[in-house]
Amino acid sequence: MLDKNVSLSLKGCAQGVLMCVPVLPGVIALGAVFGTVAAQKGLTFLETVLMNSLVFAGASQFVAMEIYNEPLNWGILIAMVGVTGAVNMRMLLIGASLRPWLGPVPGYQTYPALFFLTDLNWLLALSQYNKGMRDWGIYLGSGVFVWAVWSVSVIPGYFAGSLISDPKTFGLDVVLPAFFAALLVPLWKGKRQTVSWLVAGGVATVTWLLVGGYWSIFTGAIAGAIAGAYLDD
Repeated sequence: MLDKNVSLSLKGCAQGVLMCVPVLPGVIALGAVFGTVAAQKGLTFLETVLMNSLVFAGASQFVAMEIYNEPLNWGILIAMVGVTGAVNMRMLLIGASLRPWLGPVPGYQTYPALFFLTDLNWLLALSQYNKGMRDWGIYLGSGVFVWAVWSVSVIPGYFAGSLISDPKTFGLDVVLPAFFAALLVPLWKGKRQTVSWLVAGGVATVTWLLVGGYWSIFTGAIAGAIAGAYLDD
């Protein structure tokens, strides 16, 4: 059911920005690391900046860099598209969950705004929606802010990424996972949801142990969605 009490304000956008501040170290570190990886792969500075800002896909960018090799051929290109598409398939479910909120918003506003959809601002927006917030500036402000920080952070990483090429050295690798875990707490609605979360986490863990890489994101999301669908009334 679509929500008719939807609004958009600068105050909501500002609130979304402020909610992202605690995870800035993690976003900056990951963006810088991508800059380092891109430089090591032989991408020019312009190519790196454009890919980071226009693709804006986090884990998928690292997947693409793992597969990327010079000279680029059709086989490598198809592999990059296929694997990154699989990793990002979770966005179909994430985007669908926002429809009750963004459904009434005109398409010329909604579709451009979906470019800024990430796991982070989705969790922020959904947590606020469940608390009664109907100002979708929460989603837009947090998304644009994270995109801006992500786009800029690649620059020092490209030129001096060796200084933070391993975020684990500074403990920055746990910032985003810890933040996501904290945001999940207010989204909990009962035992049935717990089961689907456990299924998603279990399948993702097993996939990571057996296969490695980023396939655990894809398998965990699909397994959790299926479990939730069959467990709900």
